[in-house]
Amino acid sequence: MESVEMLMQFGLTRQEALIYITLTAEGALSGYEAAKLTGISRSNAYGALAELVAKGAAYVVEDTALRYSPVPVREFCRNKIHRMQELMKALSKDLPERQSDSGGYVTITGDRHIMDKARNMLRACEARVYLSAAGEPLRQLQPELEALIRAGCKVVVITGAPFELVGATVHHAEKRPDQIGLIVDSSSVLTGELGQKEASSCLYSKRKNLVDLFKTALKNEISLIELRKGTAEG
Repeated sequence: MESVEMLMQFGLTRQEALIYITLTAEGALSGYEAAKLTGISRSNAYGALAELVAKGAAYVVEDTALRYSPVPVREFCRNKIHRMQELMKALSKDLPERQSDSGGYVTITGDRHIMDKARNMLRACEARVYLSAAGEPLRQLQPELEALIRAGCKVVVITGAPFELVGATVHHAEKRPDQIGLIVDSSSVLTGELGQKEASSCLYSKRKNLVDLFKTALKNEISLIELRKGTAEG
């Protein structure tokens, strides 16, 4: 993801993000200078600069000419995150409690959304996790796995990549790099494919039959790994 797209995730438009990047590179600029450097029309540049100020991404510098200075990117992002956390607390308080899951099958698409779901499943874990995945998803989920280990949860990982995690049980076997399987507390499962960006797709469910089926498959895979390991050592 490029810088412009990342800034858009923090509420800036494409033009605002482009001008913000220019401000961080060049320092304080007037509307005329920002328009000239970015190729954006002067009227649009002035509008974007005003929005950057309103969104907390720039300051107005009163000099011989009106200029705009960027808020440091870490400060801007931290302020946005802090505000979103405040809004999350308010919404959690104001909105009604969600009814329990109906137990259906939910399709989650896109690498980012799939990984978000996996993280949230891990954060909600109370006792045990079984995770089957290749190297990159494991790397992204490692902070959550480490937090679970510190909390005393059981963590079992099956992977084909070189991977060690102190406090976890790690089994090594050949794995397709685009597959992920996750069971949390024997109550929810996420399984499917990653690595195809927006085309990636996973199935999420709390249906007991699917959870039990996937749990049995993982246990059988672990038994086979142990059997092969014992045969090789013998």
